[in-house]
Amino acid sequence: MIRTEEMLLNVGPQHPSTHGVFRIVLKIDGEVIKEAKPVIGYLHRGTEKIAENLQYTQIIPYTDRMDYLAAMTNNYILCHAVETMMAMDIPERADYLRVIVMELGRVASHLVWFGTYLLDIGAMSPFLYAFREREVIINLLTEISGGRLTFNYMRVGGVKWDAPEGWLEKVREFVPYMREQLAGYHDLVTGNEIFMARMKGVGAYSKQKALAYSLSGANLRCTGVQWDLRKNEPYSLYDRFQFEVPSFPEGDALARYNCRMAEIEEALKIVEQAVAQIADGPIMAKVPRIIKPPAGETYVRIESPRGEIGCYIASKGKKEPYRLKFRRPSFYNLQILPELLEGENISNLIAILGGIDIVLGEVDG
Repeated sequence: MIRTEEMLLNVGPQHPSTHGVFRIVLKIDGEVIKEAKPVIGYLHRGTEKIAENLQYTQIIPYTDRMDYLAAMTNNYILCHAVETMMAMDIPERADYLRVIVMELGRVASHLVWFGTYLLDIGAMSPFLYAFREREVIINLLTEISGGRLTFNYMRVGGVKWDAPEGWLEKVREFVPYMREQLAGYHDLVTGNEIFMARMKGVGAYSKQKALAYSLSGANLRCTGVQWDLRKNEPYSLYDRFQFEVPSFPEGDALARYNCRMAEIEEALKIVEQAVAQIADGPIMAKVPRIIKPPAGETYVRIESPRGEIGCYIASKGKKEPYRLKFRRPSFYNLQILPELLEGENISNLIAILGGIDIVLGEVDG
């Protein structure tokens, strides 16, 4: 019998597989993880407190920097909360443009996850292919917003600019191209025997466990729960589109992979329908020069690529919020990690962590 002794091992906070400045302190016995303590906060910027000293429009650029892989979604949740407080009607064309850019952002976000996750577990080629397709999306979002990662595109009452001439046609052409590449990803990765053996049964948890930890997004849908706010509590124009909510019952790393890959296809369906339905019209509602929501409070929630993101605003009728709070899905989804790692072989650490799909800007706030 081989005798071992416990030791402490630091993973991160400077490590490519932790997807940002995230540290895990492991207590290991040989190759078995006995205890895992996540250490967060290295990227904390005090976004919510800063927002209490800013006018509402000035807060929008700060939302870009939370989940910087889904900046359009972050822009939207803040604007949506303010518009809800002010009972504001958004021009239809602006709403369509919002949906298109958010769903393109969802695809781009999942492509980053797909590429980096496969890189984490030892496959180089998928990373290169995924970033090739992501680059097309980023170019489209740059063309409409002027930004490349932090877009600052949405405004309370609508969007900053209309789509440039020919932009919608480029989006229309992108959809079949992306579907073709997605089929190639499946040929390359999905069903590959080595990949299946590496993922199946790893990091598994039950539906009850997922609900107890308030997991959302693919981390919840991988347990068979068909919960997606775009479908269950439609906002914006999502009730006008036909799409499915992919879910898989196994609750393991492979189920989370399957969920996100299926979500790319569903997002493409939404983009395709939105481009077909959009009509000419204004892109901004009539908005006061200085935005002052009435005294009161509101909470809204939407479906980001990471899961349920929420925004709570308390107003005293002034041009700055009295209190602003974001429910950040990456922060909540990360809480189950210590339980998943306990008793696992250390070789599964990165496969489990990467499968959660966290963005540290959102975890730390």
